[in-house]
Amino acid sequence: MRKALAQNPNLLRTLLGLSFTLIFMLSYAVYANTIDTAYYTYTTEATVTGQSSDDGLQFDRVHDESADTTTWSANVTIDRNNLTWVNVTAEELAPGASLTVFDAAGLWTHSLLGVEDARDFSCAEDCRQNESTTLAETGGVAVYRGLAVTGPGTRSNGTVVAESLDEATDMAAEIVNNRHGSAVLRVTIVEPGNRSTTPALSIEMVNEALAEVVPFDVDVASEFVWALTA
Repeated sequence: MRKALAQNPNLLRTLLGLSFTLIFMLSYAVYANTIDTAYYTYTTEATVTGQSSDDGLQFDRVHDESADTTTWSANVTIDRNNLTWVNVTAEELAPGASLTVFDAAGLWTHSLLGVEDARDFSCAEDCRQNESTTLAETGGVAVYRGLAVTGPGTRSNGTVVAESLDEATDMAAEIVNNRHGSAVLRVTIVEPGNRSTTPALSIEMVNEALAEVVPFDVDVASEFVWALTA
């Protein structure tokens, strides 16, 4: 390389010129693609509602003498519009107790759903839609997590390709808007023995609404700096 530069002093200048020309062309391409972009991003706004035994959620209690079990059951009204998450937590359960969540329209669930450090897990591929799911207590606690829809675009944010903002808004609304098929969630807890102490139960539901749709934007200056350092 040194010999080549010694024989042709203008080689370094030529290489630098070509490099800056390439960087300029790439930056302009990014800029032009941004101006004429057909990509739009959207965000959603989540509303979280909850019901719990501490707030007056009522149970029906039945003691089965022959099986020597106590069954606690409660019906919870669901906000069906744009429903995404349904989370049920039962605590202070007797050893050997079980929690059953029933939804006539079915909810998508998996043992790894909602686990932050879960690996090689995708709800879209691994979750199963069940009307009824039963979980055994562990340490006096049973936790159920379910999704009304598995598409990630219905939660938090997403991207659509459209020719105008109005079209992008319609497309985003079609993705986000849904109406769950069931209006009632039934929760049942079965405990061994003749129990008189009501278990602690909390139910959390999340509904998403379309918040904002904007053209996808690229920071050309930042892209240029990244190109220089690449």
